[in-house]
Amino acid sequence: MRRKNGLAAKSSRNSQGGENSKGLSMHDMTHEIMNHYNVYFQDVSGDIITVKTASVNDCGLADDLRFILNKNVVLEYADKDEIARLLKQLPQQTAHAAKPRVSKTGTIPAASPVIGLVHTTVINAINANASDVHFEPFEGELRVRYRIDGVLRDVSAIQKSRVAEVLSRLKIMAEMDIAEKRRPQDGRIRIEHGNALIDLRVSTLPTEFGEKIVLRILDKSHLGLDVEKIGMDQQRLDLFKKALKLPYGMILVTGPTGSGKTTTLYAALNYIKSPGINIVTIEDPIEYNLDGVNQSQAKPEINYTFAEAIKTFLRQDPNVIMVGEIRDPETANIANRAAMTGHLVFSTLHTNDAPSAVNRLVDLGLAPFHIASSLSLIIAQRLVRKICDQCKQEKPVPAALQEELQINDTTSFMGQGCEVCGNTGYKGRTGLFEAMFMTGPVKELVMKQVNSYELQEIAIREGMVTLRNDGLNKMRAGITTAEEILRETVLG
Repeated sequence: MRRKNGLAAKSSRNSQGGENSKGLSMHDMTHEIMNHYNVYFQDVSGDIITVKTASVNDCGLADDLRFILNKNVVLEYADKDEIARLLKQLPQQTAHAAKPRVSKTGTIPAASPVIGLVHTTVINAINANASDVHFEPFEGELRVRYRIDGVLRDVSAIQKSRVAEVLSRLKIMAEMDIAEKRRPQDGRIRIEHGNALIDLRVSTLPTEFGEKIVLRILDKSHLGLDVEKIGMDQQRLDLFKKALKLPYGMILVTGPTGSGKTTTLYAALNYIKSPGINIVTIEDPIEYNLDGVNQSQAKPEINYTFAEAIKTFLRQDPNVIMVGEIRDPETANIANRAAMTGHLVFSTLHTNDAPSAVNRLVDLGLAPFHIASSLSLIIAQRLVRKICDQCKQEKPVPAALQEELQINDTTSFMGQGCEVCGNTGYKGRTGLFEAMFMTGPVKELVMKQVNSYELQEIAIREGMVTLRNDGLNKMRAGITTAEEILRETVLG
C-alpha cells in the first residue's frame, strides 16, 4: 500500500544538486527530506538516485521519493546507525522553517505536470485579483473556484486521477503533514511573483471525498492603505480622521468575517503613523507587514494571548495599540483599561451593526460607565461590489426591488458585462460604513444600558447613517447596485 507521508511532492528543483565524495551536495530543503524519511541520498547517475535506507522493502517510500525528486529511485540497505551517522554529517539546517519558504513563480520544472498545474492555478488567481482559491474534492473531480470581489466563481475541474497529487503538492508547499487527513491543518506559502512577495494562508478541511483546501491570497500590493480610498463619504471621513488624532480612547470596527475590518484598521494605522509615536499590534495572524509599526503574532499555545500581549505592551511605552479582535472578557477589560489610561486603542468585534457593539461589550463584562468613558467611535462595515466603469449603463429599478428596499428610485446603474470585468458587470469593491460617534446623548444612553434599537434611534438623530442608507447613497451615485445593497444590508 502506498504510504502518504509528510514532505512528498517537493519541487524537483529543490532536490537536485552536484555530487561529491559523500553523495549529493544539496541545500537545506533536501536535508529536510532526508531527515524526515530517515534516508541518505548516496549518489546520482543520470535519472537514477541511490537512497540508503533501513526500509528497502517499503514501496511507498520509493514512490514518495520518486515523486519528490522527479528521478528513478534505487533503495540500498543501510542500518539505522549508519544512516544516523551520515545525517549527522550534513551541514546544519538554517532556520527556514521559522518563515515561509519562497517559491519563485517563474521557474517550474516542465517535467512536473502537477507542479505546473498548481503553479498556473495560483498565479492565475493572483492575476485575477482573487482573494481566495478553493480546491474542493467531489466524487469525480476536484473543483477549483476563485473568490473575486467577494463572490465565488467556477474556474476549472481537475480530473480525479490528479486529485491526490494536487492536494499533496499544496500541503507540502505549506509545510503540512500529508499523512494527516483526519484533522484540519493550517499553513502558509510565500510566492515570489514578479517583483512582489505574496503570502498565501492555507487551510485544510476533511470532507467526504477528501480534503478541501482553501488558499487566502494576501497581496500587499492590492491592499488599500489609504483612508481616503476605503469608501467613506467626506463627512464621515473627516470625523473618522478627527477620532484617529485623539490622544486616547477606543475605536472599534465591527462586522462579519470578510467585511474589510482589518483593511480599515491598517489604513487607520497607516494614516497616523509617524516617527514621533509608538504603535504596537497583536494579531492572529499578522496578515500584512506595515512599515513603521511593531507587529506581534499571538501564540495561544504558549499563553501569549491578546490579553497577555496588551499587558506587555503597557510596559513598552506605547501611544497606539491595535488588538486583532476583542473576543473574551479578559481582553475586553485590559483593552478598555488601556484606552482609559492614555492610549489610543483600535480593535474589532463581530456584531451586525454599530449600536450592537455596546451590548456585546456589556456581555463581555464591561460596565456601561467604563464603555461610555473609553469608547470614541464604533464603525460597522460591509463590502459591496462596484459597478464596472467600462460597461456601466443606466437601468430601471424593478418594482419588487423598490418595495424590498423601501425606496422610490426608478432608475439606477448596472454593468452590462465586458472583458474587463469578466462579464460580471462588477469590478472591485468598496466599503459601506455606519459610524456611531460617542456624542453626549449617545454616552448618556449607554450608561442607562438601553437596548440597541433605542441606541440606534438616538445615534441616527446625532448624525449616524446606517449601512443600508450609506449603500443607497452609493447606489444613487452610480457606485454599486440595488442588488448588492440588498445582499449585504438589512433595513435600519
